[in-house]
Amino acid sequence: MWERHVLNSVALRGLIPEGSDVVDVGSGAGLPGVPLALSRPDLRVVLLEPLLRRATFLQGVVDELGLEARVEVVRERAEDHGHTYDAVVSRAVAPLKRLIGWCEPLRRDDGQILAIKGASADREVADANRELRKNALDAEVLRVEEPGPVSATVVRLRS
Repeated sequence: MWERHVLNSVALRGLIPEGSDVVDVGSGAGLPGVPLALSRPDLRVVLLEPLLRRATFLQGVVDELGLEARVEVVRERAEDHGHTYDAVVSRAVAPLKRLIGWCEPLRRDDGQILAIKGASADREVADANRELRKNALDAEVLRVEEPGPVSATVVRLRS
């Protein structure tokens, strides 16, 4: 649980510039947004989750951990959310070719999309070639390793 889910989420922390505004699309159980907020107190994080029961759970987590000043739970679908961010993060939400359509409108011009993926990352990038070209995005598959058991395969999308 810890290595595969929580620490896997923390692996993004070195890819996000200091003081960034971050949105976690399809936050679900709060991964990767909550571990990022805990490990990076300089970040402002929005946990974007459309389902009521999950948004209610996330608000309880934010309250229990005392993160209210920097973490906001927003119950809304990504395609209806009208804000932009320095970093758009996701984990286990959808295939990359579908995820681009949801995440790209949330990304500031100089921002990035960081999608935690598994062994399928290279194949997903190839499958999303049309969407990448249409949105003028460059894709980079990163194998992120930090000291200890923190590691992840991340697809980074930028203009």
